[in-house]
Amino acid sequence: MFDIDLKLKDSGLVDADAPGQVDGSDQILDLGAGLIEALMVIEVSELELESDDELYKISLQGSSKPDFSDTIEDLAILELGAAEVLGGDQDSVMGRYKVPVRTEKNGTIYPYVRLYTDVSGTIATGINFSAYLTKA
Repeated sequence: MFDIDLKLKDSGLVDADAPGQVDGSDQILDLGAGLIEALMVIEVSELELESDDELYKISLQGSSKPDFSDTIEDLAILELGAAEVLGGDQDSVMGRYKVPVRTEKNGTIYPYVRLYTDVSGTIATGINFSAYLTKA
């Protein structure tokens, strides 16, 4: 199930560190003061791994501030990249990834969430993906 109000990032190429954007603006969702358990769905359509050192850390971050000026906490993380930086012996592949999310960490509820991508390695084109939250 997909709710447009829970969209975290439009499809688009990411080749440097950046927050998720929807319609050209940074997307911050107000999920309210109660605990939310959900799935972060990442739909990857392109994934550059040519140099064997690329790493894409896609985080759902939470904050107590609507502008993310402080109290930023990673609530869920998906790391995609080359096997050489991930460990194991498999490169990440394109497709759909589902990551469990809780808006609570160590007893604190984070009502505001956003997607943030941290990119490292030798990047020419990067990663293209969209993201949203859905029921767990």
